[in-house]
Amino acid sequence: RSLAPSARATKLARARAARRWRTAMPPRKLSRGRNGSANGEADTAQAAKDGDAPDETDNANYFCEYAYLYHQMDMLEDNHRTGSYYNACLHNPKSFEGKVVLDVGAGSGILSIFAAKAGAKQVFAVEATDMAVRARKICEAQGLGHIITVLQGTVETVQLPCQVDIIISEWMGYLLLRESMLDSVLIARDRFLKPGGAMYPSHATLYLAPVGASKVLQDKKSLFEGEIERWETFTGRMSSWYEADYSCMKEEFMAEQRKYYLETSSFINLTPKQIVAPGRPILEIDLHTVSLEELKNPSAPSKCSIGISKTGPVEGFTGYFDNWFRGSAENKAEEEVKLTTAPTTGAHTHWGQQLFGFYPPLDAQKGDTLECEVIIKRQQKNHRLLHLVTHFRLLRQPASASGDGEPVVVAERKGNYYVD
Repeated sequence: RSLAPSARATKLARARAARRWRTAMPPRKLSRGRNGSANGEADTAQAAKDGDAPDETDNANYFCEYAYLYHQMDMLEDNHRTGSYYNACLHNPKSFEGKVVLDVGAGSGILSIFAAKAGAKQVFAVEATDMAVRARKICEAQGLGHIITVLQGTVETVQLPCQVDIIISEWMGYLLLRESMLDSVLIARDRFLKPGGAMYPSHATLYLAPVGASKVLQDKKSLFEGEIERWETFTGRMSSWYEADYSCMKEEFMAEQRKYYLETSSFINLTPKQIVAPGRPILEIDLHTVSLEELKNPSAPSKCSIGISKTGPVEGFTGYFDNWFRGSAENKAEEEVKLTTAPTTGAHTHWGQQLFGFYPPLDAQKGDTLECEVIIKRQQKNHRLLHLVTHFRLLRQPASASGDGEPVVVAERKGNYYVD
């Protein structure tokens, strides 16, 4: 799920973006349903229409990667991810039977296929990239071309002939919110979802958990210290060889390297034994009610308290998420399905977890409490990346004969972290 395009994607992205939409495609006619009318319903005055392409910068930074089959394959091969969506649809046929479904960010069309197989009478599959052409071919190969209408363009600009009963989308990024695709899903909800309609998934929860000894974090600290040594060597040689003084840049170089090595998260697949306390919810989202403004501009930090279950160093913390497919109050799922990215000893998801470091580590004891406050913001230079403003406090009950007394703060960390 890297936003940084591969070398191949980088070379092709701008050329593709420049020529992709030069020739406008004529609006496609809706396939006829069994009763001879569009969508299997009464004819509508307005046909579904393709939308606009992403802007060139957003395409190069984000969308272009999803136009490649190899990237779609990476996601499809995540059996927990794909299987969870399969179960959410196929195990809930009463929720989908006879319904109109919108698939936001359809990619290769797999979620549209699941919805159609679950009994949907019409599926609109919206895909912003050229993968839409392939999705149409894949859906037709399944014999579902009469049910699934693939539209190319951003969901903010496509036109549908009717409102929909269900919106399905795989919008989650690292730490749940990276990529900011949930923005588009909520815009689609506000544009197209009927009152009482269902979101799939319907709920999402982001968890934080403290992490014990970690070679990944230790290695990042060593690499950062190596850059300090490198800077000293560099400035000495620039001075002695070229009579050029670069010492005025030391603070800026250190800040740059600190952000890269110590403040930017790492992708990791953790096991439960590496966690020194069970994860606790830091952010809970109901997709039927959350507003776009809440996501973009949180008014207050998200908070949780975590009881430490092991004595030893806490070298950092990790973030992961769960999603639930519960349907809506008016269209409840028969079988609730859960997609989890929690640390596991089994097969990992392609999301893994995100790992952040404490430098220096916290010296924790069993029974301590880690209080967490996090504001999740967008990075200014790229709104699809995340900036976390954090405040952690490690609390300990004072030793006394009675065991009474207020917990005391034995360690505190305030800082900024980045999910690139």
